[in-house]
Amino acid sequence: MTDHTSGYAPVNGMRMYYEVHGSGDPLVLLHGSFSAIGTSFGALLPHLAESRRVIALEFQGHGRTADIHRPLSSALLADDVAGLLEHLGIPRADVFGYSLGADVAFHLALKRPELVRKLVLAAFSYAAHGLHPGLSDGFENLRPEHLAGSPFHEEYLRLAPRPGDFAELVEKVSAFARDARDFTADDVRSLAAPALVVIGDSDIVRPEHAVETFRLLGGGVAGDQTGLPASRLAVLPGTTHVTLVHRAEWLAPMVADFLG
Repeated sequence: MTDHTSGYAPVNGMRMYYEVHGSGDPLVLLHGSFSAIGTSFGALLPHLAESRRVIALEFQGHGRTADIHRPLSSALLADDVAGLLEHLGIPRADVFGYSLGADVAFHLALKRPELVRKLVLAAFSYAAHGLHPGLSDGFENLRPEHLAGSPFHEEYLRLAPRPGDFAELVEKVSAFARDARDFTADDVRSLAAPALVVIGDSDIVRPEHAVETFRLLGGGVAGDQTGLPASRLAVLPGTTHVTLVHRAEWLAPMVADFLG
């Protein structure tokens, strides 16, 4: 990790942990389920911070941010991100969301378009049909013992203010999977911010869905005739859902070029 400053922001009834790395235009990083800054962005963050002011945060109940008495939802988490930006005095930023974080980033861009300049949506599915069949059931039926000894569990035990809350986090993420509302194709079409859609070729998101999302954002055209669309699509070869954010040598220049 790069040298950084860190702190806790009072946001919507909780103390949200965040770090700031580097300098330049702001880029907000939103991590995946069960993860914290390290397991989602440990490989990528130092590269991004070479040219950007990177703000990495930890959602409700994840990492160093203690849980509070409310469910997990992309709408509430998006409100938390907006609150952190207000706390830090950042009127507009680029946002990179991975997995759960991509869902939150998309929700933020829909609800508060004035806050988001450009989006990176890594492993993003706007609806349940975007995932490979059966995977939603796996999330809904997840138990704490399924994650015991994983890097996510070890990170949680090391960082969480109340390590005994891990089982509650698993239940809240499972409830999130059960209760999450699908976005619509019209929601995707209405997105004001240009987006870079990224998946691994062996991701939990079907490649067809990533292409569908890209088309809804104005992509899938013959660029030599029409010009390049504002949004982009990247499919990383030999890459799974978990390893997607570890591909820093590929992702960092792609992200820098898109945001630049």
